[in-house]
Amino acid sequence: MGEQLILTHENTDFDGLASQLAAWKLYPRAIPVLPRRPNRNLRDFLTLYWDELPYVRYEDLPRRLEVERIILVDTQTLVTPKGMTEDTVVQIIDHHPLSRELPANWSYSGEEVGATVTLLLEEIIEKGIVLTRVEATLLALGIYEDTGSLVYPTTTSRDLRCAAWLGEEGANLSVVSDFLHHPLTEAQLALYNDLLDSAEVIDFSGHTVVIATAAAEGYVEEISTLAHKIRDLYDPAGLFLLVNLGEHLQLVARSTTDAVDVGHIATHFGGGGHTRAAAALIKDTSLDDARKALLEFLERHIHPTATVAQIMSYGVQTMKPNTTVDDAAEEMLRYGFEGFPIVNERGEILGILTRREIDRARRLRLGNMPVSHYMTKGNIHVSPTDSVEQLQQVMTQHGVGQVPVVSEGEILGVVTRTDLIKLWAAPPHRPPRRREIANKIEEALPGPLLDVMQRASQLAQEMGYPLYVVGGFVRDLLLGEPNLDMDLVVEGDAIRFARRLARHVGARTRSHKRFGTAKIILEGREEEFGVPSLDFASARLEYYSHSAALPEVERSSIKADLHRRDFTINTLAIRLDSGHYGTLLDFYGGEQDLKDGLIRVLHSLSFIEDPTRIMRAARFEQRLGFALEPRTEELIENALPMLSRVSGERIRHELYLILEEQKPERVLGRLDALGVLSRIHPRLSCSKRTCGLFEGLRQAAAEGRWEVPTGEDGRPLPRLYLALLIYDFRCEDLEALARRLKFFRQDMAVLHQVIDLQEREESLGQPELSNQEIYTLLKQSSSEARLVQWLATGSEKVRQRLWHYETQLRHVEPLVDGEYLKSLGLKPSPLFSRLLKSVRDARLDGNVQTLEDEKALIDRLLSERERT
Repeated sequence: MGEQLILTHENTDFDGLASQLAAWKLYPRAIPVLPRRPNRNLRDFLTLYWDELPYVRYEDLPRRLEVERIILVDTQTLVTPKGMTEDTVVQIIDHHPLSRELPANWSYSGEEVGATVTLLLEEIIEKGIVLTRVEATLLALGIYEDTGSLVYPTTTSRDLRCAAWLGEEGANLSVVSDFLHHPLTEAQLALYNDLLDSAEVIDFSGHTVVIATAAAEGYVEEISTLAHKIRDLYDPAGLFLLVNLGEHLQLVARSTTDAVDVGHIATHFGGGGHTRAAAALIKDTSLDDARKALLEFLERHIHPTATVAQIMSYGVQTMKPNTTVDDAAEEMLRYGFEGFPIVNERGEILGILTRREIDRARRLRLGNMPVSHYMTKGNIHVSPTDSVEQLQQVMTQHGVGQVPVVSEGEILGVVTRTDLIKLWAAPPHRPPRRREIANKIEEALPGPLLDVMQRASQLAQEMGYPLYVVGGFVRDLLLGEPNLDMDLVVEGDAIRFARRLARHVGARTRSHKRFGTAKIILEGREEEFGVPSLDFASARLEYYSHSAALPEVERSSIKADLHRRDFTINTLAIRLDSGHYGTLLDFYGGEQDLKDGLIRVLHSLSFIEDPTRIMRAARFEQRLGFALEPRTEELIENALPMLSRVSGERIRHELYLILEEQKPERVLGRLDALGVLSRIHPRLSCSKRTCGLFEGLRQAAAEGRWEVPTGEDGRPLPRLYLALLIYDFRCEDLEALARRLKFFRQDMAVLHQVIDLQEREESLGQPELSNQEIYTLLKQSSSEARLVQWLATGSEKVRQRLWHYETQLRHVEPLVDGEYLKSLGLKPSPLFSRLLKSVRDARLDGNVQTLEDEKALIDRLLSERERT
């Protein structure tokens, strides 16, 4: 089968580029091929967000290409690609009417709307296809550009509805506005040129500000249009245009960052507006005096906001220039990085190597060549104090998506496109929360445990180690749920830190050097602290040698440590060292997902790397009353075959965690709907009947109608739920499941007894059974197995006999014993058990009542024995 390509016109605009993306969402088997000469603004957009998009460059297509189908969007003219033949099918999708007769194998679909994206997006919406924020933003760019920001006469209500839907799906309108260009009138163009001639680029606290002045008496058109154009040209954090209109000065201000609050600045000059757009009329002031006053005010009021230090990852893997391409590819696969700084022996940056260069070299079979031949050369870096705007300029200038962060000649870490994208989700004007978080911690922890945490905070500060509490504790703290299970992460030597803290607490430690973990054992002091131990780990990253493998571990930063976790809601961390106590770290949008009630994985290979996360996803979803984020649910479906590669012990561990939940049937039902249970065993399912049995078990425990064994949390033991789950299994089914999951011996014994009781159910349900016969049928089974049978059987008679046995018959014992038999001159032998059994049987059936009756029966049995 040949390839399918998605093409558009050369020198394409955002509508063409976005239409390719929309077509790919509808036809994911097809390859969206980037035109050879995209416009400059498109190139800049792709430089920043390339990794989030599916495009393939012409030069990266396979050399031997057979094209089966071409989807041609936003144009009706095809530049013939390599691999196209007479049999290639061409499908045109365009928002302009068909302008010519089509050749054979060509077809056209389209309607007159403002943008081709609209046609494709309507189908995406109808099919419920999920978009990422970057995808939604690019599609919005396509609509806004081709409709003149929705004001061109060709704009339809359908374009408006699609633009609104994209806004709801997370399209970043700031980015849309930044990348759009507007046409100018002649008058605007003249003033525009004058403003450009006078434009000054000035740096205020890391923020680039452009100030331009001009005289234009009698000018009546909107200066705001020019502000957008000049802002697009310079891409500053703030733009201020001062125009002398004769009777007064017009100030027009635009901003792309909260650090440059143009509304506040315009108010100072007698005008107004909001943070990002404002204006003022300034009277009785010369152009030069107004400019000086503006400069003085900006100097006092612009302060840094987001800097590289706030979004970067500390710690970085580097490569030497003589590293081979194949070795570099292996390192990229091992760590999951998209690029590496290339450094010399002195640690100086020589260039940046990206995955694209590695892939291209390997396709050319140049794996043994040094990476210095393929890297983007230059001492490319930023400093921690650089603004995000400066970072974007470096990325765009050099066409790289990973930039090293350097301070005083030392590489501290790296900052990536993904870090920039995550800034979009950052809440604006958020006040400091350290005190709020610290108060929550104080309310959540028992006094003695809080004292230990405060001592740990001081110790971390003394040792120079950033200390964090991460994961479930933080998640539940923000949800207001009790949880004292604290996982503590140290950016440093966790074992050394834990040992020093343990000496203060007066406790012992247990450590694992290979994984950099330590545990402070609070032996005998669980009630005092509320927990039996405290777990510490050095911040680390994990990589997987193959799907479903156990991870290998290396020391890393807190950001990398959090990235290895399963879901965004579990990536939250709170810093505890005293200088930063109470600082909430949320690199991956976990707090927003907590608010939205979503379970979301961090990356698309999460379930491939560790398929047991599928079971955890359902467990957290049902426990918290959340929902699987749509893309995450899609990834689960794709990863289901990987479950067969996971060891039985790991699946059993996750299954038992589920069975320890308050209502495990909810999780099991969800896993059944997702197709997970049948992957574990074809007959494993969670039906409505199973859910009813689980509820019956809890009710029996609550009412005390049966001695239901429970754990420390008061919930029925997992093996009871497990026995009800497999109740309808045949013996061979149970054996197959046991071989797969390697059940514990004690649990397996109960499961075997449940199957055995099922086989005895017909006998137990006979119309006439003596107490002795009931006793004989049930005596070899455990109380747990009988409980399961009592809950699950459909026979009321069997239930009655199980209950009768449990409450009465199992307690029946002879009054005589072995000592009495020895007093008769008998020596211990198998005869003892036969005699005592006969006495019990007689008592069960009511044939003996008293001690004297039992003695008389024994005398008779012994006499009969002597006669024979």
